[in-house]
Amino acid sequence: MLNLGIIGTNWITHEFVGAATTSGEYQLSAVYSRNEDKAKEFASKYPNAKSVIASTDLVEFFHLEEIDVIYIASPNSLHYEQAKGAIEAGKHVIVEKPAVSRLEELEELIDLAEEKEVFYFEAARHIHEENFERVAVMLKNREDILGANLNFMKYSSRYDAVLRGEEPNIFSPKFSGGALMDLGVYLVYTAISWFGKPKESFYFNQKLPTGVDGLGTMIFRYDGFDVTMMTGKNADSYLPSEIYLSDSTICLDAINSIQEIKVKKREDKELIELSYGEANSENPMIEEAIAFSEVINQPMSVKQQKRYQDWIQLAKEVHSVMESLRKQTGIVFDADK
Repeated sequence: MLNLGIIGTNWITHEFVGAATTSGEYQLSAVYSRNEDKAKEFASKYPNAKSVIASTDLVEFFHLEEIDVIYIASPNSLHYEQAKGAIEAGKHVIVEKPAVSRLEELEELIDLAEEKEVFYFEAARHIHEENFERVAVMLKNREDILGANLNFMKYSSRYDAVLRGEEPNIFSPKFSGGALMDLGVYLVYTAISWFGKPKESFYFNQKLPTGVDGLGTMIFRYDGFDVTMMTGKNADSYLPSEIYLSDSTICLDAINSIQEIKVKKREDKELIELSYGEANSENPMIEEAIAFSEVINQPMSVKQQKRYQDWIQLAKEVHSVMESLRKQTGIVFDADK
C-alpha cells in the first residue's frame, strides 16, 4: 500500500485519488493546499479523512514521513519546481500532463529522480488504457499505414473569461497554458506512441489575445504517410479519429479515452465492420494508477524497468516535439524567459 500525498484540489485530483484508492494500491495520507480549510474539505470526501494530514507548508509536506508518492495537479508552470522539491525529498512523483513547460525541465527531473533513486511519472493516463494498447497491437509491424486523422477539441468554460478580456490560468502564458498543452498533448502522445517520433512536425494555430493558442492543426510527417491532428479549447469537435490502412480503416470514437474501436475492412469488394474491445467502465485512471504502483513496488523487475524506461523515452520525445511546435508559432511562456 503506497501512501499518497497530493498537490492540487481540483476535480482531476479527486479522479486520480478515487482511482488510486479503488485500485487497492494506494491510500490518501496527506493533502497540500495554501488554504487549510480547502485541504481538509478535499480529505473529507474519503473514508480515512480523520487521519489525512492537511498541510499548508510545501517544504514540510515534501518531507512528511507519511508520504511515499506525491501526485501533482497544480497549474502547468508550477509542476517543475514542485516535482523537483518532492524528488529532492526522496518521494516518487506522478505529475499531471503536461508535466513540464520545457524539455530541459523534464530532462533535469528525470536525472534527479535517478540520482535520488525514485520514480518520475507523467500522468498521460490514456496510454495505459487497454483499448489504447489494442490499437497499438493492431498497428504493430504494419507497413501499409497510409495516414491518420486524430481529433480532440473541447470548449472550455474558462474561455468565457478570455472573451471578457481576462486571462485564466489555462489560457495564460504565465501558467504555460493553451490548447496544445492542455488537449493537444493527448494527440502528440498518441501519435508518437503508435507511429514513432515524426521526421517533421508542423503546427498551424489561432493565437488568442492572451498569447497562447486557442485552436490548431498539427501535421506529423513520416516515411510514406502523414498524421493530421486537430485540437482546441475554444470550440467543440464531434469528429471520430481514423487510421487508414491499405485494406481497412480503424475508427475510434475518441483519443483521450477510447470507448469504441471499429474496423471497416474491404473483403471481396464488400465492406465488413468489426468491433473490438470493451472500455473499462470504472474510473479511467485506474489502469494508470496500477501501472505506476507496479513499477514502484517492483523496482528490480526487468519487465518493470523496461516499462519505465519506455515511458521516460516517450515523454522525452513528446516534450521535444511539443516544444518545437510551440516555438514554430511564437508561443512564449514565462518559463522560457
